[in-house]
Amino acid sequence: MHVVLFKGNKMGEKITYETIFARSFSRYDQKKLGYGAFLGCLLIALSFCIVFKPYLGPLPVLTMRMSMDVGLNMLRIMDSFSSEKLRGGDISSSMTTIVTETSSSEIEMVEESDTTGTNETISNGTKVINNKNSSQQKEMKTVCHVEESTEFCEMNGDIRVDGKSSTVFMAVDTMVANSSWVIGPYARRGDEEAFKRVTKWSIKSGVDAYEEAPQCDQRHNVPAIIFSTGGYAGNNFHDYTDIVLPLYLTSRQFDGEVKFLITDKNPWWIEKFRNILQKLSRYELVDINKEVNIHCFTSVIVGLKRYPKELKIDPSKSPYSMKEFRQFLRSAYSLKKENAINMKDNGGKKRPRLLIVSRKSTRAFTNTNAISGMATRLGYEVVVTEVDSHVARAAEMVNSCDVMMGVHGAGLTNMVFLPENAILIQVIPIGGFEWLAKTDFGEPSKDLNLRYIGYKIKTEESSLIQQYPPDHEVLNDPYAVQKRGWYEFKSIYLQKQNVNLDVDRFRATLLRALELLHQ
Repeated sequence: MHVVLFKGNKMGEKITYETIFARSFSRYDQKKLGYGAFLGCLLIALSFCIVFKPYLGPLPVLTMRMSMDVGLNMLRIMDSFSSEKLRGGDISSSMTTIVTETSSSEIEMVEESDTTGTNETISNGTKVINNKNSSQQKEMKTVCHVEESTEFCEMNGDIRVDGKSSTVFMAVDTMVANSSWVIGPYARRGDEEAFKRVTKWSIKSGVDAYEEAPQCDQRHNVPAIIFSTGGYAGNNFHDYTDIVLPLYLTSRQFDGEVKFLITDKNPWWIEKFRNILQKLSRYELVDINKEVNIHCFTSVIVGLKRYPKELKIDPSKSPYSMKEFRQFLRSAYSLKKENAINMKDNGGKKRPRLLIVSRKSTRAFTNTNAISGMATRLGYEVVVTEVDSHVARAAEMVNSCDVMMGVHGAGLTNMVFLPENAILIQVIPIGGFEWLAKTDFGEPSKDLNLRYIGYKIKTEESSLIQQYPPDHEVLNDPYAVQKRGWYEFKSIYLQKQNVNLDVDRFRATLLRALELLHQ
């Protein structure tokens, strides 16, 4: 079902006519004066048409598409997870709003100055009218996308970036409506906790933007992308799903010919992912919050593209895929191993390599030696290590292995470096983790062409049995704890729990992995 809303802003014109005082003429001059006045009126009318023709073009068109499932709340930005506010400036022209059944909303403003050509297209049931006259003026365009997990604006025209005020101006000298948006350029839309550490940027276009826009200090001949390294940056899982993968999706199209303007810059994050950043952009990074100069571009993207699911690219909606993303990572870190060992072809000459991801604090294995000994007896070459923030070293280590196992946590995100057809074993603690385990690693592993095995521990394998009596709800009814909120759930099941694997029970999981390596 399509709902079409039309909103018209009140426009009033007040035209004051002043009386022309006639003079007295002789009867001989009256006839001549009549002809002269008629010709004069024609000249005046023609002059008005010539002078005001540029201002008779089309008014801006605002086209919006949004999900009917989430209703009009999709128009709200950054107030809360389910209720966020999209802030707009004074729209002093007529507005057309079209609501259709799509998975996201899109706001498009087209600013132009001529009506000699009209092109009307219909896409996915949404009608968009563009009026173009390429011979006189290049189309000035701002398209802002509001999606489930991100928001971003794509801008083309005379664009000026003021880092001091965190403002992007679309400087257009035309009689267009004033419009403004506020965007947090971090790809986890709706997460209030994350956005406490994300600078919000204002995007302005229209007459006011033209008048307010500062003069350019530096002009660039390549596009720019503005994104934040705030939010949950520093957590390895969020580093990839909120920043690295979205940045790849947004910037890969430019093949390195793009400049990164980083807000909320964390030097340690830049150093951690330097290989990836240098692979995506050939230019020096700009700490835009510290810039006193006004940077000017003809194309700017504020914010990053991403898909709602974690560590996911939908190839039906993108020219890229997770397979291509993995190939990109292999190239960035010069990884050598393309495929996991095939035991059937190997003939038993080489042992499969098992990586046990250890943790120093919470959700750590308390009997790593017993696990390692049992795996060795089954025929594995075992490596035990805590994957640190040195990505190049971690990538090389993970890529050399055929099986990786660990308790649910950010360290498992390094599965992106495993070779094709490798096996990921996720140990799932008690606490009702199944949905989280599936969302964060179970489903994404399939797109990475990995084989996935989930091992759910029993209550007796959790260290929580030493902290709570046997009849306590923490051990028997974790869903009751979940209902009291994320922070209480996190403080117990994520921050207080370690794992003591029952090696006899877990033995079957490692045997299953060996079977898969024989296929």
